[in-house]
Amino acid sequence: MDDSAENGTAVPATDDLQRSAVPSMRDDAFRRVVEYAPSAMVLIDHRGIIVLVNAQTELLFDYPRAALIGQSVDILVPERAREHHMAFREGFLAEPQPRPMGIGRDLFGRRADGSEFPVEIGLNPMDTHEGVMVLASIVDITERRRAQQVLEQALLEKTVLLNEVHHRVKNNLQVISSLLNLQASNVDDPHVKDILNESQNRVRAMALTHQLLYERKDFSRMDLGDYLDRLAQLLLGAYRSGAGRIDLRLIRPDKPVYLDLERAIPCGLLVSELVTNAFKHGFPDQRRGEILIELVTDETDGARLTVADNGVGLPEGFDLATVKSLGLQLVPLLVDQLHGTLELPTGCDTRFSIRFSMQPPARSSA
Repeated sequence: MDDSAENGTAVPATDDLQRSAVPSMRDDAFRRVVEYAPSAMVLIDHRGIIVLVNAQTELLFDYPRAALIGQSVDILVPERAREHHMAFREGFLAEPQPRPMGIGRDLFGRRADGSEFPVEIGLNPMDTHEGVMVLASIVDITERRRAQQVLEQALLEKTVLLNEVHHRVKNNLQVISSLLNLQASNVDDPHVKDILNESQNRVRAMALTHQLLYERKDFSRMDLGDYLDRLAQLLLGAYRSGAGRIDLRLIRPDKPVYLDLERAIPCGLLVSELVTNAFKHGFPDQRRGEILIELVTDETDGARLTVADNGVGLPEGFDLATVKSLGLQLVPLLVDQLHGTLELPTGCDTRFSIRFSMQPPARSSA
């Protein structure tokens, strides 16, 4: 018998201590819920003293229950975090309400052997006759962290691979463009030279897509406004002979307009074909004028892309279905790949407008 017993003061057993500290929680149903909860459950009084734990707490922290009851909760906190833990506890008790602990911070628990492990903690205030106590639910997230690291590493490797793929595709397309340019410089036939130059413009439009993807590191979509801006500069450079008398102007929204990768290339090719046709046929005999590329969006995620010019206009009886120009023959095909609709010019007005949705088209289940 110990001194306290000799003095007539009985020392309560561990279970009695838990019952006496939490008299309002003697209900067997409550204690069973806490005891058999799948996560560690620790009840702490306003002084930060542990008054109740469950079996999962013993397993998680490798402490026997008797070694935890009556101890400061700091015993479960890494030494480097104990100084701040008290302030966080006091702040919670000042405005107690259910919430996760340490939002935006990495939390760690400390086992009996001093080892640390990452945790998630949920805090729930509970009213007792001794004041507000806090029931903490603690979950070991070591495996979740490990799985997350594996996923992040896999994502990084995929990103590096996609980056390299777009870089190499862009370089290969630039080589093809250079070969076409070299071939065009050695051709005397103006018609053949034009064909090679137009093919070079198409390759440049495709290469620009991969260039922007490589620069932005976003492989699912691109800012259509930025793309059209860069494409306009490329096309203006390709027709340097007319740059002094023909202006190429772009009107685009102030905010980014994102288009999925699948439709970015046909969109670029479409603009390239229409602008090329305007440069070639819209301003004969050193005529001056302007080519306009306009991108407009609406509140329903719809967009209208227009290529227009104030040149000599289209010939009388113009029919896109019977035109012999390869570039204009490609226009309906590219509009279809864009999942858009084409508004054909009326009369002699040289204005091609394409309406399409900015939302990616639904993929077929077939």
